[in-house]
Amino acid sequence: MSSEINRLIDSSVKYYSYIIYISICLCACQRNKKTVTPMPFTSFVNTFIGTDGPGNTYPGATVPFGMVQLSPDIGIPGWDRIAGYYYQDSIISGFSHMHLSGTGAGDLYDILIMPVNSRFSKRIKENNYKPFSVFSHASEAATPGYYTVQLKSYGIQAEMTATARTGIHRYTFPKDSASQLHIDLGYALNWDKAVDTYIKVVDDTTIEGYRISTGWAKEQRVYFVIKISKPFKKYTLYNDETTVKTHARGSNTKIVLTYETGEQEPILLKTGISTASIEGAYASINKEAPHNNFEQYKHEADSLWNKQLQKVHITTDDLDQKTIFYTMMYQSMLAPTLLSDHRGEYKGANGRVMQAKGYERYDTFSLWDTYRAAHPLYTLLHSDRVSDMVQSLVAHYQETGTLPVWSMQGNETNMMIGYHAVPVLVDAYLKGIESVDAELLLEACIQSAGDTTRQIPAYRKLGYVPISEENEDWSVSKTLEYAYDDWCIAQLAKSLQRENVYKTFTQRAENWKQLFDSVSRFMRPKYENGKFIEKFSPREYTPYFCESNAWQYFWSVPHDIETLIQTTGGKEAFEAKLDSLFTLKPLPEDKLPIFSTGMIGQYVHGNEPSHHVGYLYNYVGKPWKTQRIIRKILENQYKNEPAGHCGNEDCGQMSSWYVLSSLGFYPVNPAQGIYAMGTPLFDEAIVQLSDEKTFTIKTIDNSKENKYIQRMLLNGKEMDRLYLTHKEIMAGGEIICYMGPEPNKDIPKKMAVSSRVYK
Repeated sequence: MSSEINRLIDSSVKYYSYIIYISICLCACQRNKKTVTPMPFTSFVNTFIGTDGPGNTYPGATVPFGMVQLSPDIGIPGWDRIAGYYYQDSIISGFSHMHLSGTGAGDLYDILIMPVNSRFSKRIKENNYKPFSVFSHASEAATPGYYTVQLKSYGIQAEMTATARTGIHRYTFPKDSASQLHIDLGYALNWDKAVDTYIKVVDDTTIEGYRISTGWAKEQRVYFVIKISKPFKKYTLYNDETTVKTHARGSNTKIVLTYETGEQEPILLKTGISTASIEGAYASINKEAPHNNFEQYKHEADSLWNKQLQKVHITTDDLDQKTIFYTMMYQSMLAPTLLSDHRGEYKGANGRVMQAKGYERYDTFSLWDTYRAAHPLYTLLHSDRVSDMVQSLVAHYQETGTLPVWSMQGNETNMMIGYHAVPVLVDAYLKGIESVDAELLLEACIQSAGDTTRQIPAYRKLGYVPISEENEDWSVSKTLEYAYDDWCIAQLAKSLQRENVYKTFTQRAENWKQLFDSVSRFMRPKYENGKFIEKFSPREYTPYFCESNAWQYFWSVPHDIETLIQTTGGKEAFEAKLDSLFTLKPLPEDKLPIFSTGMIGQYVHGNEPSHHVGYLYNYVGKPWKTQRIIRKILENQYKNEPAGHCGNEDCGQMSSWYVLSSLGFYPVNPAQGIYAMGTPLFDEAIVQLSDEKTFTIKTIDNSKENKYIQRMLLNGKEMDRLYLTHKEIMAGGEIICYMGPEPNKDIPKKMAVSSRVYK
């Protein structure tokens, strides 16, 4: 980075504490009845967690699972700015309407808007000579659904809020005869590239158009309508560097609107979007943002978030813990995102405009990440949305012939591995969320398991994926992930009494055994001839493991932990191997890849394959070791600061792990319908369920030191096991955990059989 930009970026920037003002509950007497104002749960959310370090989150305005993510863009490419924003920077190049939360993929950044005036005109190479302003975190703030910052170079206050499909800006200008709004469709960052854009001036307060781009999403379409509260004095419309009259079409178009503004004059700008048509974008504005009252939109966004966040009410004196918890709840709801508009139309994965009838179509399914904890969390807290998500996944199958792998904005990216829409669908179905015909579900799962790409034919033929010359071979990881998905298909087939299908996929679910090497006692890559690869080091990062090494992927048999234990040499050997995982630290000469973050020995909390491993001590009768390591992860790998995530947040997975684990349980096998017990973090947590029932997790003698469970009562009865079923939680009730500073080694050690489904 040049000295010019280094001068602009304050090298001594310090993290400002995210100051939370808690509204005091007010009491009023009315007809001798006491009423209490609801606690504003949004007060406990720090949207800046993850904007520094490897988190890759954005701080801007959105609503739960909304289509619009209106957030600031630094305007400079790179891994640290993959979500458009990086806390250590001190310039802003505009505000774009769509962002990915916590991924490693540099895409979106659609429809950039930047307010400017005559006070500042400097340009720099690093942001491709776009307009920019310096800013300070001292004059920046955000809450769920709202973001604001002072653009110091211009003296302009920028504010953002959102509805589901509309981004709403309010810019308060100083007095200036050359105030401007730049609307830039050619702006692109990282992987993104505009290929066809269109701007049309409808009148002096309305602009419409579209932006078609390529990148990770090979054909992303965003149709938009912009309505502005104040008529512009004049405009300049550009097709590349050439000015045109009333409309522009090309790969690099933009429009500059010029105003004369008075001192502290606000201008409101609303952008409605659709992935299907300009008509759909008009519907977004007309139905969701018909007026120009910014404060009302801000209040409505805050109310939407409060409604979702209050689904879990925790009690703790630790303000940082409370902030982390509600921020993780918030971040768990930033994806998947809406794809269909108010007409039910959306850009289908087949490239055609499709229509969702009777449901809302979602996309941005980071399934290799989110099948593990995020989707099981949704079945607890958002079962109504899960129904729409299930229909969305099946719609993708009907459009393309296979279920999605990692779908985004009506595109299959084929990023990562597995056919992990399968556990999401099977889990939802077995939990009673029956929004799609079960036979169609089974058909979609079988078709995806029989795909002719991603080395699935070799897997079916050999019982494992052999090593190959591909850049990202991932053969061991693919074998293990495919085997788990096959187990899920078998459970669905069993529930539908499809015996032949059940037998076939039960057999395929055992394919993980093909790669277990009795000599090294790890999962080891194999050639097509059946021989193990010669040179092998389990701590080495090689092309055979997806973003991991052999230590981290060894445990990826969530559907058959019991057999994995036996294969390892029994419970003592398995426990010893777990102990080694958490204590075998990387050596100075080890070459650690970018995704090896949040390490405890060889355990990597910053990446998903490790997320269930801390709970595996339960399966060998040592639950206190699970409680110790889970509490360590909860307290050390999540912080109330911008660098508060130890790895990519990954569309809700990292945050969902925290939400579930801090409540005291986690789905080791995400499609089994049970949750392994860990250690509750809070004095009390009340989970509001969908039918006015609640499930309460209460601790007695809870403290930082008292992390070990001494005994557990479920609905008043002593628990004789280390798990809860989904059915028990959804029925409502209470679990009480008595805590202490030392392990109770006489606590019941019974863990559920992982190959059995609990409905």
